[in-house]
Amino acid sequence: MVFIRNNQRFKILLQVLFWLSSFAFALSSFYVVSDYHFNPAKDILRAVILNAGFALGVYVNLLVLVPVFLKRRNYIFYTFWLLITLAASSLIILLLLYFLLHFSRPQLFSSYFFTTGFYVGVTSLVKFVTDWIKMQDIELRYNKVEREKLEAELNTLKAQINPHFLFNSLNNIYSLSLSNSKKTPEMILKLSDLMRHVLYESRENFISLQKEIEFIQNFIELQRIRLSAKTDVRFELTGDYQDKQIIPLIFEPFVDNAFKHSCRSVGNTCFIHIKIEIQDDWLHFKAVNNYDEDHQPPNGKAHGIGLENARKRLEYLYGKEEYHLDISKKENIFKVELELPLKTTR
Repeated sequence: MVFIRNNQRFKILLQVLFWLSSFAFALSSFYVVSDYHFNPAKDILRAVILNAGFALGVYVNLLVLVPVFLKRRNYIFYTFWLLITLAASSLIILLLLYFLLHFSRPQLFSSYFFTTGFYVGVTSLVKFVTDWIKMQDIELRYNKVEREKLEAELNTLKAQINPHFLFNSLNNIYSLSLSNSKKTPEMILKLSDLMRHVLYESRENFISLQKEIEFIQNFIELQRIRLSAKTDVRFELTGDYQDKQIIPLIFEPFVDNAFKHSCRSVGNTCFIHIKIEIQDDWLHFKAVNNYDEDHQPPNGKAHGIGLENARKRLEYLYGKEEYHLDISKKENIFKVELELPLKTTR
């Protein structure tokens, strides 16, 4: 099919065969109508004139009327000029037959008109079918390119998540190891479980929601170990999360951001509240934390690449209309709310 669509010589050959077949059909018709008598000179010239008139109508339609009017959806002008073209082709046939063969039968005008229309209809149908096949091929190739591009970008985003998460966790463990804290071994075990999820269980675009929730719970426990007793950390889970699937590590940037940028000054009471609510096949996620402007990076990039990567992955895998993400920062309160559909395995 690709060869037929792209080889110009093959297209020309098909058109030549079409008109040769039409020419042969005309000769055979004259032979039958004249009681099986054949006049080579007159019949061949008559067949040439008829096919020339038909071809005029066909190519004016395909090369002029279709691209100028029909493809622009100007149907009224297309119909008007098509009728003019059919009438002109029929009139040219009558005139050529009269001047070249002294064949005068004006009553055949309607026959030539409708025959030319038949040729125009058949060739237009062939044109529309080949154009549709060509568009399908272009769309398939475009979708393939877009899919390959999407997969490459998703792999890049996943590759960015892993080191980003690992570096943050290692920084926490390192800070404890400096003070010879007894919590260090426990944190290392927690980190091992988390990295197993990151490296092995989250390779697919969608994974079990239950595993993702367990990951978040372990992540919160890992972060809670290094926090003071004054920090109000809450995690609330409601709804049935069995047999549901979600993007892996989609909550990690939001939860990590809440812990990383929550207030750190001694005089303030920090809070980090995280809630996941499942209703039927929809999930609502909320993460709220307070922060101290004095302890944010001076360049204004307080929330790193994690949130931007999360937004991109949501757009790629759900589409902009399939989810809702709202990130707000007001009066030292940072809030993330995410609503998205869940896949079911049943």
